Amino acid sequence: MSIRDGRWCLYVALMRVRVSQWPEHDFGPAVQVPTVAERSRALIALGFVFTEGAEWEWTEYSETPDDDTSPVRLLASVQVRSLDGAVS
Repeated sequence: MSIRDGRWCLYVALMRVRVSQWPEHDFGPAVQVPTVAERSRALIALGFVFTEGAEWEWTEYSETPDDDTSPVRLLASVQVRSLDGAVS
C-alpha cells in the first residue's frame, strides 16, 4: 500500500506477474491512512486476506534518492494469502 498525490492505493504484489497486472484498490483522495478494517475489506474484494499473525510494516523513502529536500513517500506492506490459500 502506498500514497501518491494524496491517494492511497493498495495492491497485491504477485510473483511472476507483470506489475501492470497486480490486483489493486484505489481508496480515492484521503487525508488519513485507511484503517486496518478498510484495508481488509479492500483485500477481500481483491480475493485476498491477511496471513495469520501478519502485521503491517511501514517504510518511508525519498522520491528523489540522495536529496534530503525531496518529498517523503510512505510504503506499507503485509503478508497476505489468496482466499484459496496461496501465499503472496
